[in-house]
Amino acid sequence: MFIKRLAALSLAVASIVAMPALAKQYTNQDLLVSAQDLMQGSAGQTVLIDVRTEEDYLKGHIPGAVGIDPNAVAAPYSPIDGALKPISQIAEMFGELGVGPDTRVVLYDDKGGFHAARMFWVLEYLGHSNVALLDGGLTAWKDEDGALESGAVARALVRKLEPALTPRRFASADWILERRDEEETIVIDVRPPALWAKGHIPWALNIPWKGNLRADKTMKPEAALLAHFAAMGVTPDKDIVIHCQNGLASAHSYFALRLIGFPRVRTYHRSWSEWGSSDDLPTSSKTEG
Repeated sequence: MFIKRLAALSLAVASIVAMPALAKQYTNQDLLVSAQDLMQGSAGQTVLIDVRTEEDYLKGHIPGAVGIDPNAVAAPYSPIDGALKPISQIAEMFGELGVGPDTRVVLYDDKGGFHAARMFWVLEYLGHSNVALLDGGLTAWKDEDGALESGAVARALVRKLEPALTPRRFASADWILERRDEEETIVIDVRPPALWAKGHIPWALNIPWKGNLRADKTMKPEAALLAHFAAMGVTPDKDIVIHCQNGLASAHSYFALRLIGFPRVRTYHRSWSEWGSSDDLPTSSKTEG
């Protein structure tokens, strides 16, 4: 894990407090920022976070961005791949990045939001609601001829982020099991079909996360996302819980549903890594009768 922090004197260079949307395309438009929005934003208390490896970050990042490793929030020695570190440690880590209670946070990566979305979910779970993704990430920034800088940035002002956990954004294995017969609760498995076929929660729908993206790795329009999920019976009136293999891909679909206004969405971040390895939890495969 690494933390590269922005100098207080240069905060205005990387900060965007009010992201001017060119047009309202999504129900929760404030959760998504375009590269043009980022370039045109005015200075303020925003922290731009690059969610890539330290090596990639140091080679080149959006000017002023602080860096965090994609797996910085994961417990390194847990038998469950993707299990989170203690919440207090995660909150302290974001505070060291300059994230305070009222800080606007914009996250990006170079994988269509695959890594940035988990940080989005973690921050919302911690109770920090003023957070967004850069649509298309670093790729979109480069496509707009956005400048890059290499190396580390100077030390940032450290802030204190007090976690206020939001249970409605979180699901455990017990939570899912207790609601297996509830029609209003839908479980989505966002892994590739081949992995789903090998083994899955018996009542989980397979809706791969890559269906959220256009070919250029930006988010699909709201109408397309609504149709994509509605085709599988996933509608805004349902309670939605999403999982994958280890809590990464599930966060991407969590973000997509939040973006289009689904009010009751949560992530089972321990995902198939926990469920599939337990003898006490029901599983099925496509080959079973």
